[in-house]
Amino acid sequence: MVKGVFVDQWNNEYIPNRVDWRPEEGLFRVKPYSVNFPMSQIKERQATMWRYQEALPFETTDNTITMGEGMTPLVPLDADHPNLLMKMDYLMPTGSFKDRGAAVLIAKAKELGVSSVIADSSGNAGTAIAAYSARAGINCHIYAPASTSEKKLAQIEAHGAHIHKIPGSREDTAEAAKQAVEKENLYYASHVYNPFFYEGTKTFAFEVWEQLGEQVPDALILPVGNGTLLLGAYIGVQNLKEAGVINRIPRIIGVQSEACAPIARAFASGEPVSPAENRGTLAEGIAIADPMRGKEILEAVKDTKGTIVTAPEDGIKSAGQELAGKGFYVEPTTAATYAAYQQHKAEIVHPDEKAVMVLCGSGLKK
Repeated sequence: MVKGVFVDQWNNEYIPNRVDWRPEEGLFRVKPYSVNFPMSQIKERQATMWRYQEALPFETTDNTITMGEGMTPLVPLDADHPNLLMKMDYLMPTGSFKDRGAAVLIAKAKELGVSSVIADSSGNAGTAIAAYSARAGINCHIYAPASTSEKKLAQIEAHGAHIHKIPGSREDTAEAAKQAVEKENLYYASHVYNPFFYEGTKTFAFEVWEQLGEQVPDALILPVGNGTLLLGAYIGVQNLKEAGVINRIPRIIGVQSEACAPIARAFASGEPVSPAENRGTLAEGIAIADPMRGKEILEAVKDTKGTIVTAPEDGIKSAGQELAGKGFYVEPTTAATYAAYQQHKAEIVHPDEKAVMVLCGSGLKK
């Protein structure tokens, strides 16, 4: 079975190229392909996310753009909370979990012979796409909100990308990028539209499984804006189950900011996801008022018998300070995940259960 074919909602197949970045209706996903996890071979390979090559969308193992991303530490919050494990994805090469998706997406772009890419991002995805494009020798254009952190913009620029600052909302930035893709006929390296990104973020689940002795936790606690990590983790645990190496999947607990929570609102009401007002939040990485994959996110959470909770805005800063006091220096979006856990832990995780929370971005990016 060929790996890396796109399908639409009717299962029509598309070969990824510079033109077909979305179908006439809906969004692309990667056509399911056979995966397996030969642990005797995996354990002999370098400790990166590429060790799971039999579960990635490549026909060959030749990879010249890797920077050793993946296999980030998984450690307890502290001695008093041994069942709450922190997956330290902020220790990735560019400082966030987005390296997982960017590495796979850009490796596929290089395989397809792409010479220039466009992406839109509030920071971390843009940084990752810029860095891996530089490794691949691909020209890169990043569209970012004008309000994006100067530290994030400086990092993107340092990797040689062309930055386009867009006034207005995150949605305005996405629209500007899509117009540029259509006008210039370039490859859209979007962490929302391009499903190869999720083929990278799914390795989060593979690593947690391996690090827990080939077991999965009871719950995964993940921030959700566009669903880049949540959907990847869901695909990952589905891959593990389909391969027969686990017999159950963990509950997925999604976290939104209370100041911008369209998915949490839809989950609570039972209604479809609709655009929400972004009232302004420190957790800018999940402040997505109109998530394009909202329906998929809801389906994933419900399928795992999980839930969506919100982070109190007035608790984000203190949550970040508490994490720093335990040695974890993270950006506000990650602090929001911990703030939501603190407020809702009695309803989402039993004290005897094992839960994994992702620390998704470095505090150095503030």
